[in-house]
Amino acid sequence: MADTESGTRRATSCLGPCSLADACRSLISVRCLDNGTIRDFPAASLSQHEVAQVIDPVCPNLASVCPPHLASGMPWCGSASPTWCDLPLSTCDTISEDVISESSYISLICPWMHVVQIPDGVFPESAHMGLFSVVFLALIAIAAARTRPIEPPLFSSAKGGACAGCTIIVALVEQLAELDNKTIDAEVAQLCNRFPGPLKPLCKTLVDMFGPAIINLLEQKYNPDVVCNAIGLCGGGGCHLFPPPKEGLEAAIETAKDMLMANNMVMPDLLKDMPAICKLPGIKEICDIIYRWGNDHYPLDDADKDDFAPLSTFRGADWRGRDCDDSNPNFYPGRIPIDNDAVHDSNCNGIKGVDPVTNKTYEELFCSGTAHHGVAILGDSAAAHFHIPPIWMTSTYIASHNDTFNYVMDILENELDWPMLSATTGFTDSARYSPEISGPVNSTYLFTRSRNLCIHRDYQNIGVNGARAGSMNDTIMQTLARNQETDYPLSVMYALIGNDVCNGHPDTVADMTTEQEMHDEALSTMKYLDTVLPKGSQVTMMGLADGRILYETLHDRIHPLGSLRNDVTYSMVYEFLNCLSISPCRGWMNSNATLRNITTERAQNLSSVLNKLSQTEKFANFDLYYTENPLGPAIEQWVAQGGQAWQLIEPVDGFHPGQLAQPLIVDVVYKWVAANHPELLPPLNPNNAAISKIFGDQGGH
Repeated sequence: MADTESGTRRATSCLGPCSLADACRSLISVRCLDNGTIRDFPAASLSQHEVAQVIDPVCPNLASVCPPHLASGMPWCGSASPTWCDLPLSTCDTISEDVISESSYISLICPWMHVVQIPDGVFPESAHMGLFSVVFLALIAIAAARTRPIEPPLFSSAKGGACAGCTIIVALVEQLAELDNKTIDAEVAQLCNRFPGPLKPLCKTLVDMFGPAIINLLEQKYNPDVVCNAIGLCGGGGCHLFPPPKEGLEAAIETAKDMLMANNMVMPDLLKDMPAICKLPGIKEICDIIYRWGNDHYPLDDADKDDFAPLSTFRGADWRGRDCDDSNPNFYPGRIPIDNDAVHDSNCNGIKGVDPVTNKTYEELFCSGTAHHGVAILGDSAAAHFHIPPIWMTSTYIASHNDTFNYVMDILENELDWPMLSATTGFTDSARYSPEISGPVNSTYLFTRSRNLCIHRDYQNIGVNGARAGSMNDTIMQTLARNQETDYPLSVMYALIGNDVCNGHPDTVADMTTEQEMHDEALSTMKYLDTVLPKGSQVTMMGLADGRILYETLHDRIHPLGSLRNDVTYSMVYEFLNCLSISPCRGWMNSNATLRNITTERAQNLSSVLNKLSQTEKFANFDLYYTENPLGPAIEQWVAQGGQAWQLIEPVDGFHPGQLAQPLIVDVVYKWVAANHPELLPPLNPNNAAISKIFGDQGGH
């Protein structure tokens, strides 16, 4: 039943294969009445007729249950009062209990109904973005990926991703059964209890679909590669993570399939059955909002549309300074204060009011005349600080910690990125997120803020997983929020350090960015920045990394997934991802030394293009600089201190700079600045102590 005690309505659950009546109850429960309108998501209300358009494609028999007194005036249930929210759940009892079996899609949508929470009125952070729970995001992402170019590697191959995900999960189930001293059946039965509440319905649905087959095959001692191929989540092709069975991989797969057929276990093809749900009325609007977040990279929860948000995740304050007033589009971090913030904190830096002694505003007294440069980065997944918690892949940890996946939704809401701990825009202590991630934090923003507290909250991380020069120039750069007339200058790092030479395609070299393409795309981006950055800004282009260190350092080390039995090395993971064509970088994550050298040569050539641009191009509103990639010197510095290079690389993906590397990167960059361009060092604000005394932490981040 609907729960209104906390000002929200929670849908009833609908687990496994759903009946039409179950779907009806869920849909009625999730509709929320707000001043006579039905609120489905922020800043959008639907009439009853529009609600009907949303529901009809999903549960076509619902139209037959409308009480006669609601049918006047509209072809469906359509009168203005009473509203759809007022329909009693008993309305659904007249619907046929026939199981919805036409499509796996329906049985995946129904569990989503269970997790939706919509507030009556304003859309606060406390609602935790329930409507956009990871369950629904995953469904939308798969559907959208079929028609819209979401950046790789996350959605570059839905089939390859499904295969890798299945292989990992089955491997962990097998290992956990051994560690817990349980049967496979018992381990699978408790699998969903390891996930937080909002994910349990989806987990249960998938277990209902695939669990019996997985149990059957694992009990017959088939390895995860064979299991996932047999149940249809891997598409053959000889890809395997674990050593093949004695009879050979393909032979084992065929035998396993025959066994499933003999037991009448026919597996659904999720990707084949998944309809184009983003084309459905009503769902399309939700897709568009998610597309704004997932593809356009704007904050999702941004009521005043100033490109800043009060929510932390979904491209909010973890990515760019927190909006201190989301009802006023003129109040946001980085702007020149309105009326010197005598009354209101229009630039969200926590400084406002009038000094009673001098009768000057505190902004005028403490910040006027100080060099104010905000901090931003236009980059890729390294800039966004991509990180998958290794505890998620470590069966020994999972077995002894029932809370391993408690924060999975928060992490997925940030796209598996950690910009708040990154080298450019990090601002908080990693201890808040332990054990998912740990290590020291320092950043360009923190260093700049320590020199001038007036820039508090003036940071933007426009890092996008899979970004390269082309996609940056096409759309991503436009999400940088700056106004030449009303905002302070900005110090921008242009850091696309790998994806122009990295991809998962079989002919990886053919898909690398050429020198001419890099020149044209980067120059076009610089020209665009000249139209949005305030005069006095700075842009620094960073060269590409030399990724040969990855294979050379990690290839024979044990991956977290293989930590129980020492049976999975990084070279095995690299080859598996390459075979599935979902590797983040086939050129460097490869046993072929010649290919690794070719990839580095192209990276060096592209870096030379950027360097030359910095020397030859001039712009009206910013000065342009170039710096070599700092990762190599950071590794050298770490090793000189007694560390080992592999410790600076992300342990799960074996590709990105890890948390330990972030402050080292900052140190290398500022050593370069001090030696080559001291004019880029932010001057010290002599009023910092006074600001701290009066305003404390300035409202935090």
